Amino acid sequence: YQPAPLSEKTPPDTFVVQISVLYKVPVIYSIVSGDGKGYFIIDPSTGIVRTRKNLKLEDFPVTFNVRATDSSNPSIFNDVSVNVEVIDENDFPPVFPSSLLEKRLEENSPATQIIQLKAQDSDTGRNGFLTYGILSGDGLKFRIDEATGILYSTASFDYEEERTEYQVVVYAEDDGIPEKKRGYCTVVIKITD
Repeated sequence: YQPAPLSEKTPPDTFVVQISVLYKVPVIYSIVSGDGKGYFIIDPSTGIVRTRKNLKLEDFPVTFNVRATDSSNPSIFNDVSVNVEVIDENDFPPVFPSSLLEKRLEENSPATQIIQLKAQDSDTGRNGFLTYGILSGDGLKFRIDEATGILYSTASFDYEEERTEYQVVVYAEDDGIPEKKRGYCTVVIKITD
């Protein structure tokens, strides 16, 4: 049996899986091995497995064995294994080292790399996998590499004819479950003469 993964925040007494056998007389279900820390409990007559206590992410995955025993003859039984995984909740949003950065860019520069932004996320796995985007700013003059966080200009600037300062709000978004979280950083780009 491979039930759906449980969240690390699953409360006690949560349904995990139901074990069932095809047999002509009633059977008694029991957990016989593999659950050394006592995370699970099984109903002896229905085969329904539930959590017994709060789950600790670092103890999983756990594979335990359930035995179905003939209720009239204890020497007749069959065992099956149950593999339970626990997934890390998305606890933390991405964080940039600084929420405000300033960069200078010479006028008439061709499209160029301005800065590499790097956020940190304290979650693991996909909850800590980050992609980058631009929330606001002059979208025609700037772009960001979704994977690397490198902010680029897409055109050259004229110090005399255009604005000399741009604010680009960049976000880092994790691939979290059940919901994605974002962190933000404002990059002020000053065009120099």
